[in-house]
Amino acid sequence: MDEPRPAVAAAVALLRTAASALRERAADDVQIELRELALSWAKLYAAQVVVEATPTGEGLPGALSRIFCAEAVGNLHARLRARHSAFGLTPAAVDHAPSLAFLDAALAPAAVAAAGEQVRAIGIENVALDGEHELMRSTFRRFAEEKVMPEAAEIHRRNAMVPGAIIDGLRELGCFGLCVPARYGGLNPDHGDDSLGMVVVTEELSRGSLGAAGSLITRPEIMARALLAGGTEAQKAHWLPGVAAGDPLVAVAVTEPDAGSDVAAVALRAAPKRLGGQRGWALSGAKTWCTFAGKAGVVLVLARTDPAAAPAHRGLSLFLVEKPSSDGHSFRHASMHGGGTLTGRAIPTIGYRGMHSFELAFDDYFVPHGALVGEDRGQGRGFYYTMRGFAGGRLQTAARATGVMRAAVERALAYAEQRTVFGRPVASYPLTLAKLAGMAAAIRACQHVSYAAAAAMDGGDGQLEASLAKLLACRAAEWVTRESMQIHGGMGYAEESDASRYYVDARVLSIFEGTEETLALKVVGKALLAGAAVP
Repeated sequence: MDEPRPAVAAAVALLRTAASALRERAADDVQIELRELALSWAKLYAAQVVVEATPTGEGLPGALSRIFCAEAVGNLHARLRARHSAFGLTPAAVDHAPSLAFLDAALAPAAVAAAGEQVRAIGIENVALDGEHELMRSTFRRFAEEKVMPEAAEIHRRNAMVPGAIIDGLRELGCFGLCVPARYGGLNPDHGDDSLGMVVVTEELSRGSLGAAGSLITRPEIMARALLAGGTEAQKAHWLPGVAAGDPLVAVAVTEPDAGSDVAAVALRAAPKRLGGQRGWALSGAKTWCTFAGKAGVVLVLARTDPAAAPAHRGLSLFLVEKPSSDGHSFRHASMHGGGTLTGRAIPTIGYRGMHSFELAFDDYFVPHGALVGEDRGQGRGFYYTMRGFAGGRLQTAARATGVMRAAVERALAYAEQRTVFGRPVASYPLTLAKLAGMAAAIRACQHVSYAAAAAMDGGDGQLEASLAKLLACRAAEWVTRESMQIHGGMGYAEESDASRYYVDARVLSIFEGTEETLALKVVGKALLAGAAVP
C-alpha cells in the first residue's frame, strides 16, 4: 500500500482524538502535550496539502510526496506512542494496520534510495506556478545568482552591511513595493493582495542570502500593512510611495529586553510633550533585536502611551520615528525634530548577518504628533496595527526557510557528486541518497504549504495556515541545513564553507517572527484545543 491519502486521514483523526483529551484542561498545564501535537499538526497539514496537490504516480513528485507523508504519519505515531497515557490512548489505538503498511512501503530503504537517485539526476525541482509568478521567480533567481551569491560569503565573514549595489538593484526591481498597493506606487493590486508573489520573491532572495537579501522586504511589508490598517490618508500618501521605492529603508522596533513574544508587555514610554509650541511625544526606553535599525531612515516603534490601560495592550500606540541612516555597528542621533537622543548598538550574532540587529535606547526622543500612526484615532490602537503589520511575517519566514533549504541542498548535492570516498562518489551511497530524498521531500512540502497559506491569506484569512507553515518550515530548515553540513563532512564545519553559513542562518528562523514555542502553544495549540478546522 503506497497511497498516502488513507494513512494521512487516519493520522488526522488520531490527532483530533488526542487533542480532545486535553480540552478540559488549562493550556498552560498541558504545554508539553500541546507542543507535541502542534508540531505533528504542522506536518500533517502539510501532508494533506501535498496529497491534494500531487498526482499519484511513479515520478519524483509522487515519490517525494509518499516519503513526506509517511514521515508525517510516523512522526505522529512516535509522539503519541511515547506519551499515550497523557492523551488517553493505548498503544494499540495509536497504531493502525493500514498506516503501518503504508509506512513500511513508503519508507522502504530501496524506495527511498530510488527517490534519492531521481533527486541526484534531476535536482531540486520547484513546485510549478502560473506564468506571472514563474516570471517573478526567474527574475529574482537571476538577481540572487548574479548579485547576491557572489557577495554573500564575504558579508557573512566580515559581518558587513548589505552592499548598496544589492539594495539599489532591489529598488530597481520594485522589490520594496511588493506589499504596497499600486495606487501608492507599489506592485500589490489595489484590491486584494498577492501574498504568493511575496513568498516567491522571498524564497529566491533567501536562496541567495538570508541576511543580505531574503529579509530586506520584511520590514517594508510590516510598515506598509500597519499604515494601511491604521494610517491617516495623509500618512499613507506621504510614506507609502517612499516605502515602495526603498527610500527610506525601514526598521521595526517592537521587541524589548523584557517583552519578546508577549507584545502586550511592551513598556517603552511615549509621553505627550510640547516642544517650541509643537505638539508631539517624547519616547523613552529600550528596544532590542531591531534589525536594520542603523541603515533605516524610519523606525516603526511600538510604545506605551497609556500605562494604566486595562487590558495592557490597549495602552499601546505605533509611531513612525525618522532618523539619519548609518552603515556602522553603532550610532547616536539627536531627534530630527529637536529634543532627545537615540543610540544604537549592533548585537553580535553567529549568523543572519548583513542587516545587523540593534539594541536601541530612546532618551526623551521627540517626535511630532503626526508620527503617531492614525494620529488621534490611532492612540491606543498600536497593538492591533502591529498585529496587522505582522500578518505576513510568519508566512514570509516560512518562505525564507525554504530558500535557505534550497541553497543548502543544492550545495550538498554538488559536493556529494564531486567528493569521492572509498572509491565512489559520496552521492552514490544509499545513506546519502536517503538524505537527499528526505531533504527534497521537505523542501517540496514547505513550498506547497506556504503557497497554500498565501492563497488562504489572500482569501481573507490564513493566519493559522501561515503559523503552521512557519512551524513546519523553520524546523525543517534546521534539519536540512544540518544534513547538508554533514554531507560536506569536515569542510561543512569550516567557516569558509557556505554549508556552515546556511546552518547558522537557519537557526534563527525558529526564534524570530513568533518563536516556535509561542506558535506551538499560543496559536496552533490554542486552535487545536478549540477544535479548529485545519487540517
